[in-house]
Amino acid sequence: MERGSSSDEEEDRLNLIPQNDDVKHHLPSPRRSAFHIDDLHSTVRRRFALLHFNKKYLLAVLLPLLILVLYFSTDIHSLFPSHLRFDRMRESELRALYLLRQQQLGLFTLWNTSQLRADNNSFAPSTALLDDVKSAVLKQISLNKQIQQVLLSPHRPANGSVSEFGADFQDPSFGAGYGFDGCRKVDQKLNERRTIEWKPKSNKYLFAICVSGQMSNHLICLEKHMFFAALLNRVLVIPSSKVDYQYNKVLDIEHVNQCLGRKVVVSFEEFSEARKNHMHIDRVICYFSQPQPCYADEEHIKKLKSLGVSMGKPEPAWVEDIKKPTKRTVQDVQSKFASDDDVIAIGDVFYADVEQDWVMQPGGPIAHKCKTLIEPSRLIMLTAQRFIQTFLGKNFISLHFRRHGFLKFCNVKTPSCFFPIPQAADCIIRTVEKANTPVIYLSTDAAESETSLLQSLVVLNGKAVPLVKRPPRNSAEKWDALLYRHGLEDDSQVEAMLDKTICAMSSVFIGAPGSTFTEDILRLRKDWGSASMCDEYLCQGEEPNFIADNE
Repeated sequence: MERGSSSDEEEDRLNLIPQNDDVKHHLPSPRRSAFHIDDLHSTVRRRFALLHFNKKYLLAVLLPLLILVLYFSTDIHSLFPSHLRFDRMRESELRALYLLRQQQLGLFTLWNTSQLRADNNSFAPSTALLDDVKSAVLKQISLNKQIQQVLLSPHRPANGSVSEFGADFQDPSFGAGYGFDGCRKVDQKLNERRTIEWKPKSNKYLFAICVSGQMSNHLICLEKHMFFAALLNRVLVIPSSKVDYQYNKVLDIEHVNQCLGRKVVVSFEEFSEARKNHMHIDRVICYFSQPQPCYADEEHIKKLKSLGVSMGKPEPAWVEDIKKPTKRTVQDVQSKFASDDDVIAIGDVFYADVEQDWVMQPGGPIAHKCKTLIEPSRLIMLTAQRFIQTFLGKNFISLHFRRHGFLKFCNVKTPSCFFPIPQAADCIIRTVEKANTPVIYLSTDAAESETSLLQSLVVLNGKAVPLVKRPPRNSAEKWDALLYRHGLEDDSQVEAMLDKTICAMSSVFIGAPGSTFTEDILRLRKDWGSASMCDEYLCQGEEPNFIADNE
């Protein structure tokens, strides 16, 4: 369009100029009258033009003088304060950016030097130490980049691109030659694992009782019961679905027996058949005495009795409060709970603190040939894999974003663990940048208003990072067909375990501090070998920037 317009103008000029010349050459010479009227008019016009020219000349001379007088007599800064403030701000920010750039280049030099020395074996520190140094440098570079982005943000034009004076501050990227993965898998040092053998007597049982909290609490309770059963050489009886969760929907109980190569756990139904319906708990030795014996309320006892389970009077092994559990040893347990009785119960042990370092190690404290004893059922595992293949791919972050009921729970703790969404988004972005992942799997009970705001704020380098949740059932999608084929659709516990499984399979996991749901995911990641150096609790090391008063 511009090129055509320009050609038209040039053509017009070529046509007009000769016409004007022709007109000028063909005009008749003006005639002079007897009274020289034309000369008079000409003289007047010349004098008026001269006077007008003199005024312009005078104005041209006086105007600079006037500006100089105003400059020295007036505070020029007060006339244009906003512009000058902007210039000073701009100058300061650009100076800061220049210094940050110098710091960044220095950090990259340090990175290259350490890598070169490591490659040449000029010094021989431990691999772990070298990785720690590299990780520290990487964090500084990442922080530097964040500061640059913040300082550049006021100078970005509306289209989001970096303005011309910010173009020189682009962050150099890590090439494959650096040979360091800041979010590498954690070495679990399985060869250093401390274990005990679980070889129960076939006619001696430990009757599991788990009543505290939700499913995640119960799974932790079951895991500890297995440790107690191994210490006491007893078969563990899994609770009935009529008094507890329906574990066979989410767990493969037989998997535990296969991992040990012997019968170590039985279902309630198997126990009932083996005891010929004489389901009497011979001795109830309570691990916890407070707030009530065995931490089992009357309602739970009534449910057990309705199944035909009878029991003697509970007897506390010691004075133990769930709010202040005492650290106990293997010897303490064996001395207090050893018994010749066929069937014993010790009540809920979720809060028990026995050999925590031993119990919490990867794979647990019991010797077995699997990665972990308590894990999701095969159907849930396959469904999780199909979901990941459909929506996420190999490289993704999983986020357990606990919100419902968490505000009150967190605010009675010091410090609180409930973060405002903008602050949470900043923390998530930092992890995304470290992990270099394109997508986040969101496991949450938050309302749509909260997740929508979170999605709008999780933006890195001008690009939104998708937050993916499990979609509603759609017959056109086949990733969840196995669950529906086996009648497990719309089961809240199955869906919760599916969420855990997807999170446990992610490249990096961000958990909710204080949540046993998160703790069970961390256990699976540790046991499966999927735990990452970048796994962390949301905004780990920070406190909420605003905390509401308690009631």
